[in-house]
Amino acid sequence: MSTTASQTQTRTITAENVIRLFPDVNTDLASSSRSTTQDNDLEGYDEEQIRLMDEVCIVLDDNDMPIGSASKKVCHLMANIDKGLLHRAFSVFLFDSKNRLLLQQRASEKITFPGETGAELDAAVQGVKRAAQRKLDQELGIRAAQVPVEKFDFLTRIHYKAPSDGKWGEHEIDYILFIKADVDLRVNPNEVRDTRYVSEEDLKTMFKNDTLKFTPWFKLICESMLFEWWEHLDSGLEKYKGERGIRRMLEVPQALPDAA
Repeated sequence: MSTTASQTQTRTITAENVIRLFPDVNTDLASSSRSTTQDNDLEGYDEEQIRLMDEVCIVLDDNDMPIGSASKKVCHLMANIDKGLLHRAFSVFLFDSKNRLLLQQRASEKITFPGETGAELDAAVQGVKRAAQRKLDQELGIRAAQVPVEKFDFLTRIHYKAPSDGKWGEHEIDYILFIKADVDLRVNPNEVRDTRYVSEEDLKTMFKNDTLKFTPWFKLICESMLFEWWEHLDSGLEKYKGERGIRRMLEVPQALPDAA
């Protein structure tokens, strides 16, 4: 399967120029200090979402090497993204024992679309798996015992850029994780508006319905990769696991309001 990547004009961010371009980036990854947001960029948002936007993201160069850290707010402002600021993220595709995929719709207070440090890929994957386990608990109330770290499968990394509403957006190297588990959901309403399990055919039908809105990256990854992976969920998935290269899928179309 081939993937065509469009080119972007954003500059290359390195360990040498990151501080000059982005003074809010902390180049000491071992630091646990966090800055407090005290400006008008988050005016009108829910207090919990403002707190979450102060969580630290790992700032990267184009080769997924950590070169610093910054708050979620700093990493998701389009003004910074347009200058090339890039961070690490992950996406979890959770399937039940019937091979149905769990979809979630973002809560209205969620500012952006729904990592841990590690320079070498294997260490980064382990950190991302631990972060994914915590995020499933935070957003969906899924207990760690139901999604053990060792049950997550790492498939690949995707470098993509997607504007959201003009002020916010995404520019990430996204680690793709699969896990198959039957779980109990206790949804955090501040993070997730709704959930639904769907079959592969269900999702393909939903994509044809213009009244349903999806984040652009999700539809792109489904149509270019996910459906193929899904067909091999129980047999043949091994050949897709642990990809060492980074797939470049830049300039995803702009997100629509209330995308699910």
